[in-house]
Amino acid sequence: MKKFFATAFARGLFWQFVGTLLGAGLITGIRAAMGLSVTDKFFFTEPAWVLGGFIGVLFFLGGNGSVSDWFKWARGIDTPEHHEEHYSGWEKYFHVSLDHKVIGIQYTVVALALISIGGLFALIFRTELAASKLQFLTEDLLLFGQNGLQLYNTLMSLHGMIMIVSILLGVAGIINYVVPLLLGAQDMAFPRLNAFSFWVAVPAAVLLLMSLVLGGFDTGWTGYPPLSARAPVGVQMFFLGVFTAGWSSILGALNVIATVIRMRSKGMTAWRMPIFVWAAVATSLIALTATQLIGLSFQLVMFQRLFGMGFFDPAKGGNPVLFQHLFWFYSHPAVYVFVLPGLGVISELLPVFARKPLFGYRWIAMSSLGIALVGFVVWAHHMFTSGMNSYLRLPFMYSTLLVAIPTGVKFFSWVATLWKGKIETPTPMLFVLGGIVVFLMGGLSGPPNATVSTDLHLHDTYFIVGHFHDTIFGGFVFPFFAALYYWFPKATGRRMNEFWGKVHFWMMTPSFFVLTLGMMRIGLLGMRRRIADYDPALGFDTTHLILTIAGYLIGLSVLIFFFNFFNSIKNGEKADGNVWNSRSPEWQVPSPMPMHNYDQPFEVVGEPYDYGLPGSKYVEFSAPAKNTHK
Repeated sequence: MKKFFATAFARGLFWQFVGTLLGAGLITGIRAAMGLSVTDKFFFTEPAWVLGGFIGVLFFLGGNGSVSDWFKWARGIDTPEHHEEHYSGWEKYFHVSLDHKVIGIQYTVVALALISIGGLFALIFRTELAASKLQFLTEDLLLFGQNGLQLYNTLMSLHGMIMIVSILLGVAGIINYVVPLLLGAQDMAFPRLNAFSFWVAVPAAVLLLMSLVLGGFDTGWTGYPPLSARAPVGVQMFFLGVFTAGWSSILGALNVIATVIRMRSKGMTAWRMPIFVWAAVATSLIALTATQLIGLSFQLVMFQRLFGMGFFDPAKGGNPVLFQHLFWFYSHPAVYVFVLPGLGVISELLPVFARKPLFGYRWIAMSSLGIALVGFVVWAHHMFTSGMNSYLRLPFMYSTLLVAIPTGVKFFSWVATLWKGKIETPTPMLFVLGGIVVFLMGGLSGPPNATVSTDLHLHDTYFIVGHFHDTIFGGFVFPFFAALYYWFPKATGRRMNEFWGKVHFWMMTPSFFVLTLGMMRIGLLGMRRRIADYDPALGFDTTHLILTIAGYLIGLSVLIFFFNFFNSIKNGEKADGNVWNSRSPEWQVPSPMPMHNYDQPFEVVGEPYDYGLPGSKYVEFSAPAKNTHK
């Protein structure tokens, strides 16, 4: 325990707490000197909490040492390239590291922690929905200064945004760990920026969770005004947390693009890059260019609340629909920030387990860029019922339907890759196949939302909830688990247990089908989303009970995964050699990966996915340098 409290993680949390109190105390002192009110329901006023939250983030980054090298450089102090680890075992993952592999694992573990928290919130309000009438989230309940209905709204809202942030961190985890290995690089282009990008996300997650105890908020994960303009102070922590997490996404994307452009191995032309790298580039282009818009939209609501500005207040000349344009210009492309890496994982793993070349490699690579490009011109399909100008509906309907073309390219290529392949189905392949089917369900349920006439009926029903969960689970969560099972031996030198991996898959997959198909069914019958109760006369009780049971089975399957994950770190079967018989360069060296990745550089001499072709070779390692000293 003593070692934990000495880690950079623990120090950062301590200094974030101190910084939050100092920042809030500063505003409180200024208001007291001016003769203004200094206390409210939560001791500090809203401006005090906002400044305190911001100062807390700065104190976290200063206290945990993630910006120390930059301050030394600014003072003229030498900062050598210290890539060697000063800590071993579990400790190195709680300290600041410049090793992209450690940072990738840090991202991944925090993502898994947030997925657990977000999933727990979902089970709480899903239990409330298991039967009509209020069960336990009643008005008599008082928790965190909220009654049961207010708490339901907060948990529902936080579930959405926490899961989104966790997926963003999961995306960063896979990309950080895998991309340099696939390129043959020793690290990311900017290791210190890489470390900063991770550590700035940690206080952001803390701010999101702080919103729960500061009165919560009832806006949903979208934070639409006018609801967000008059929500409790918790919504400001929500806004500030997302704004801070945006820096992690933007800076991480910049680092990935620079790494891919500058650090590819000899012979690795654009058309010889692994397909996951193409997906990472497309993802990073979206994150780099669009993330500012959600930060801006939330920042404007923060300023409206703090300074009385009227950006979205019609009484002051503002327009609440403007917020939706700013918000969805990022938040729909953000769906592809989640999905494109997942689709990249599917394309990367399919040929390994089908033992066939990846069909249409160049088309798949270009389809990732096509999805990224088209994703920027579809945002207003979320706004068909918002009151925006009606003449905008038709072009956005057509642009949304256009996304099906590059997405369809991937599906047809996957099917062609599987056709007549010698298919093996270890746990990673099961999750790949499950991801394809679930994402197909999300894709097929998408056009009714893109078509104006049907969207006017379906908008804000549970049909949308089912469609969105299919898209995100199929597009990222299933591939995320596939990636974890696949690269776990490379990170740890041990394999995860196949039996428990298959239990995880076969428990989660049918439960998820039941959950989302049931959501779509009651949505078609008129069940509204984001409500805590429903009329028993509608006859939804049985369906909601089944959905709740399915939700708990999904949660149980994830618990099985965690047991398998942590148990396998110490007790898993040792992974000797190329456990998946892959052509990829990282599997041609021992596991776990050496500190500097590749002791001998390699040259790309063939195509990455020529599985089953006799005599073909993708990479060729240089011979070790001979020792000339006697």
